[in-house]
Amino acid sequence: MTETAVDPALTATDRCDRCGAQAYLRVILPSGGELMFCAHHAAAHREKLDQVAARIQDETSKLRA
Repeated sequence: MTETAVDPALTATDRCDRCGAQAYLRVILPSGGELMFCAHHAAAHREKLDQVAARIQDETSKLRA
């Protein structure tokens, strides 16, 4: 699952649903809902997120730029 052009870029105002840090990963669920995660929590839960997501927008590469 990869980022698609229809998803707006994540910004500094997008926050992790677990801890409130800046979000770098958006998980779009089959129901249409979405979850946001910081890089730390995205990595910690990635295996399960890959199983339940309809689509994942991963912008963690911004951290290495």
